[in-house]
Amino acid sequence: MLSKLLWSRSPLASAPSRRSERSEVMLRHTRECPTRLQPTEQLKSLSQAPDESTNAWRIYHDPRAGIWVDHFDGRWLVQTKDRAFPKFLIDLAEGVATSLYWRPRDKAASTAPEHQWGEVVKERFEVRESGAKFLIDFSSGYSSGIFLDQRLNRLRVQKSVKAGDRVLNTFAYTGAFSVMAALGGAITTTCDLSRTYLDWTWDNFRLNGLNPDDHFGCKGDTFDWMGAFKKKERTFHGVILDPPTFSRNKKKTFRTDLDYGDLAGLAAEIVEPGGWILACANTHKLSSQDFRRDVLAGIERAGRSVKGCEPQKMPPEFHNDDYLKSLWVVVG
Repeated sequence: MLSKLLWSRSPLASAPSRRSERSEVMLRHTRECPTRLQPTEQLKSLSQAPDESTNAWRIYHDPRAGIWVDHFDGRWLVQTKDRAFPKFLIDLAEGVATSLYWRPRDKAASTAPEHQWGEVVKERFEVRESGAKFLIDFSSGYSSGIFLDQRLNRLRVQKSVKAGDRVLNTFAYTGAFSVMAALGGAITTTCDLSRTYLDWTWDNFRLNGLNPDDHFGCKGDTFDWMGAFKKKERTFHGVILDPPTFSRNKKKTFRTDLDYGDLAGLAAEIVEPGGWILACANTHKLSSQDFRRDVLAGIERAGRSVKGCEPQKMPPEFHNDDYLKSLWVVVG
């Protein structure tokens, strides 16, 4: 029996609506800097959550301008390509947000965002997505606890499982996929290199009324664990693959644009017949067509058949961008 590695180890901001004023501010800065911001449908998202059970989402996404703004229950996290903070965002934040933090994307991944305006966020805080609760920490560096572009994929996982299904979440980070699967009734196995993130996963479980002792946590390399699962003939009804674009361990180097087929093949070897693989790749280097080819080829090299393959969409606020490729694959 594989070791069971367990360590047990707010509503939207209620400020009055200033949508017309914010729109005018955005339009004014668009006229002043026409190459930087355009008055698109994203203006609506400044005051509209994706649904009433979600208070964390991306409110501005413009790779050409190099500006990304995420809303975490009234707290804004801004990322930019430039090292200069776009101060006009403070005009937009007033009356809508409670605080504003910023981090240039060229800084080290471990660099925490800098406070620019409003309340200082000193501790972890709670947000909601599709009714689930997650802990956010602005001091944690590259990501604050959840990748917002995976919202629809997480919801698909929750809706696809039934009580007792076994789901493996690899490269799990803070376990957001695991939480959604567990809320759907699944027994989850969460794999990550970091004990810090596994502990964070269990905190997210408890926040949602889930008992970590009913689930499994595996600290270590995903490739090693999948090999161990195969040897022990441990199988899953679903496997979630969301690897980093690049990683290296003592044995090998992994790149999504070169090695994803091998990863998909490992997953296929431990999926029950009729089970599914959610395969995700966060990269511009791999086209959607090539990603699909690599995933399906890897599954077939593992001696498994493909019964269905459906591309998954990103949330609508990430419009006109295709860096995240996702496939829902049913394995025969």
